[in-house]
Formats: sequence, structure tokens, C-alpha cells
Amino acid sequence: MTMLTALRRLLYGGIILALTPVTVMGHPIVLREFVAVSPPTRQSHASTLVETPSGLVAAWFGGKQERDPSVGIWVSRQLQGHWSVPVEVANGEQPDGRREPTWNPVLFLPRGGPLMLFYKVGPDPQHWRGMFKTSTDDGAHWSAPQSLAAGLLGPIKDKPVQLADAEIVSPSSNELGHWTIHFELSGDGGKTWRLSQAVPNPEAIEAIQPSLLPWRGGKLQAIGRTRQDRLFSTWSTDGGHSWSPMRLLDVPNPNSGIDAVMLADGRACLVYNPTTHGKDWWNGRGTLAVAVSSDGEHWKRVLTLEQQPGAEFSYPAVIQAADGRLHVTYTWQRRRIAHLVIDPRQI
Repeated sequence: MTMLTALRRLLYGGIILALTPVTVMGHPIVLREFVAVSPPTRQSHASTLVETPSGLVAAWFGGKQERDPSVGIWVSRQLQGHWSVPVEVANGEQPDGRREPTWNPVLFLPRGGPLMLFYKVGPDPQHWRGMFKTSTDDGAHWSAPQSLAAGLLGPIKDKPVQLADAEIVSPSSNELGHWTIHFELSGDGGKTWRLSQAVPNPEAIEAIQPSLLPWRGGKLQAIGRTRQDRLFSTWSTDGGHSWSPMRLLDVPNPNSGIDAVMLADGRACLVYNPTTHGKDWWNGRGTLAVAVSSDGEHWKRVLTLEQQPGAEFSYPAVIQAADGRLHVTYTWQRRRIAHLVIDPRQI
């Protein structure tokens, strides 16, 4: 048994025996920990991650279980290397006192701020509505909830990107009947939004939850999950206003959320479940891995983060911090949000 395996079992076994982060030297994964060892809710899912001047901020939805009205949006801030006690910052409480579940938070810090928290409210993904809050103190306090304009949902799972001309491109999708992706654009720092042109889809690929990669030279790529057991890809050469016909990549995925980020060295980094699904939609989420690419078309799997048949390690978020290290959060067995730090020089 390697030191990494032993430490992983110590942290991630059936009983949590270690309450402090585990640091492993000489390995691409330099830190493993939970954002909250004792989460405030029975289930935690769909994390998002951002770096602010004060440090990392993570958010996720948590409650009794997905779709339950108890599900709210929870936030934890990493201050001086330690995660704060999670706080519920948004829920689906309605004017008449009813409470609807919340879904899929996405944190985003545009140039000049403020920090934005997008999320969805509604009984299910077919009927949810786009909401957002803002923070001027790096996630310590949040504004009142605001609704996005009709026809807009905000980023569905993965973070927007802000281009060199300051335009923000938000990756979105809907699950009404045939799954489709779309993009929402803002030229005023997120105050107003408009839709991009529709993405051509001659192969009738059912796709949701795009992740954006701004390649050098001004090309923008979107990749994400499909019902076809492979990731999709589409490209834009005009800042996200129009897109190439969607097609499938030779990258397996069991209809599970992914995330991707451009690295400072020019490579793209993908965190995903590198499997296909079985008869049940959740099959294949027991392996979580990292792949890299120099062109967005050809991907090489370089690191396995988790591997346990029948388990669920899903819905990753990935960013590269100012110090060059990668930070990944993901759903760990629906019970906790795991946080890993990766040295990209070793992948």
C-alpha cells in the first residue's frame, strides 16, 4: 500500500479518522481534504470554486436530498489555509412561504467585481429559474437574491469566462425535452445579458452543462456532457456570438458533469468521469480523472483522482490559482465536498 493510498483511506474511509488536511510530497496531488468534515446537511452536491483577493471561496447545494425543498446554497471561505464553517447564503423561499429546492451554484469574479453567485430555484431542471446574488467582500456577505431576465438561466454548472475585450460568456443549457446548450453574453460586467446564436447541432446530440476554454489566438471552445456516452465540442471564433456545429469528441463520459480550465502553460485541463454509463444514469461515476490537451481535440488522461466501483465522485470544479496550483472540488459520495490541490507541473 502506498502512502497516498493509506492516507486516502485514513481520510476517506467509512469512518473519518483524520480531521486535518493530508499533504503528500512528491505526488501531483499535494493536498487532500474535505471542505467540511462535518457538513451541515445530509447531502452535498454540485460544488463551485473561485479565487478572490481574500482567498478561495467554495459553494454547493445541500439539504436532505436533491430536489427536496430543504436544499439551499452553502458557502465556505478558505481563510489562512482553513475552510470556514459553511453558511447557507441562498434558498428557494417564496413570497407565500413555500420553499423550493435550489440547484447548481456557480461562483464568478469578473474584472472589477463584484463576486457573483449564480444558482437556480425550482422543483426540477425542467422548471427552474435563474437567480443570482453579489458580494463586495469576497463572499463574507451577500446581497438580496435577484432574478435573471426571462429566458435566461445563467451558467448552468460551470464558470463563465471573461474575454480580453471584457465580454463575459456564460455557458448554459436547458433540459426541456431534447437537451440543448446555449450561451449568454454580457458586455457590462454582468448587469445585462443577451443570447448568442443557436449552436448548430446536425447530429442531434443531446448535451448540457458546457465548460468553456479560451484558447490562445482568440478561439473559444465549449465541451460538456451528453447522453451519447462521450463529451461534445463546439468552437467560436467571434467571442461566443456564433458556434461551429456540435460534434462528439473521442472522450468517454457517463452523462456526468465535468469542468475544464486553461492552464498558464497553454494546455487545457479537464476533470471528468472517464467511463460510460450502464443501465442506470448514475453508473460510471466511481472514477474521477484528469486529462490534458494541447489542441482541445485530443485528450490524454494523466491522473486518477478517485476510483471505487459503485461509488460517486462527480460534478468537479477546477481552477488554477494565482500561485499556479490547480484546485479541484467535487462531490464525494453525495455526503461531502472534497478539495484537492494539484501541481500542474507533474501532470
